[in-house]
Amino acid sequence: MRRRASAVPRRGRAEATVFRTGRPARAGQYAALLCYLVFLAFPFLWLISTAFKPARELASLHPTWIPKNPTLDNFRQAFDEQPLLQAAGNSLVAALSAALIAVVVATPMAYVMARSRSRLSAAATGWVVVSQAFPFVLVIIPLFLVLKSLHLINALSGLVMVYVVWSLPFALWMLVGYVRAVPRELEEAAAVDGAGRLRTLVSVTAPLLAPGIVATALFAFVTAWNEFFFALVLLKSPEKQTLPVVLTHFLGAEGVADLGPLAAAAFLATIPSLVVFALIQRRITGGMLAGAVKS
Repeated sequence: MRRRASAVPRRGRAEATVFRTGRPARAGQYAALLCYLVFLAFPFLWLISTAFKPARELASLHPTWIPKNPTLDNFRQAFDEQPLLQAAGNSLVAALSAALIAVVVATPMAYVMARSRSRLSAAATGWVVVSQAFPFVLVIIPLFLVLKSLHLINALSGLVMVYVVWSLPFALWMLVGYVRAVPRELEEAAAVDGAGRLRTLVSVTAPLLAPGIVATALFAFVTAWNEFFFALVLLKSPEKQTLPVVLTHFLGAEGVADLGPLAAAAFLATIPSLVVFALIQRRITGGMLAGAVKS
């Protein structure tokens, strides 16, 4: 009885100690998170500030956060100098097409890789991870030759094909994890009711994979929207160039940037990614199996 009585105060003291030390640790975590958010937001906020500054403030030796005389001249000059709307349309077509095709192709492939326990499936999963380590420069020459033989150089369809192939490994890697999180009991119940593999994938598994499919599509879209190297090499006609390539045209012959219009165009180029993420972020953060299994 004495041991039990002495154990209670010790446990209480330990819990009190954890509680006291928990608050500073939690405050430190919040402070680190705040610093990280400031670190991420600093370039974007500076970009916005630069986009609205007149030329005199941009040349000042003492830059300020908030423009003293905000102006829209940089935006007007950006649209006058370069075909931003046409380039944005090309980027939008390429990014949306690549995201849609990648999701349609990756979903059944991820289902097979996740449900199969063969050595071939394990080898395919390993190859998916290893393929992400290949640099762009390593594949650009054979890729250029293949597309040239298919007459897809200087064509958005060829660029979309490249984007799909490049984003497909990571899309598979993401979706395999989501498929493995789906209980097999749901698919077994569908099989008992007479549903085949394809019907089970479409009617049972795919709705539960909605957050994963949305996250994968967002990844493929943002990757294709921001991609520069492939678009620079494969697209030669000015009317077919994407927005990241057109942004480089604000650099002068000697590498001197027209900072105001460049900042304005770059700010406009970031808006579609932010809008897409804002529209579908609830689907990403939502529980994947919320309401799937009734208690």
